Amino acid sequence: MRTRRAATAAFLAAMVLVTGCGGGGEPEVPEEATGNLEQLAEKAACEPDIQTDAEELRRAKCATPDGAYVLLTFATDRGQREWINEAKDYGGAYLVGRKWTVAGDPRTVARVRERLGGQIETTEPHASHTAGHH
Repeated sequence: MRTRRAATAAFLAAMVLVTGCGGGGEPEVPEEATGNLEQLAEKAACEPDIQTDAEELRRAKCATPDGAYVLLTFATDRGQREWINEAKDYGGAYLVGRKWTVAGDPRTVARVRERLGGQIETTEPHASHTAGHH
């Protein structure tokens, strides 16, 4: 579990560097997409740059006209929920589908939702994760 926690923290620290703030309206949302990482990436119009390819978690960076984000797929619902719960400690916007998640800035996540469906979850970082870290 320590390795997953370290990987999550490193990923989230990197996401802070590539994300920004934005807003938008409420466009029509399609039915929630399903599939493996490559199938989801195709539906999201992303050429995935795969960063992690493990049995329990696959992660790819996507750079699209909608913005940069990370697409993750999980072997289990429990693994996905554990990752999201840890990630939320750092704040951010997450588009959540069945066994997949998109992490990025709120504007980008909202635009990806127009292709993949899913539910958006956003949180503010906990003070313990932002104090004293540069």
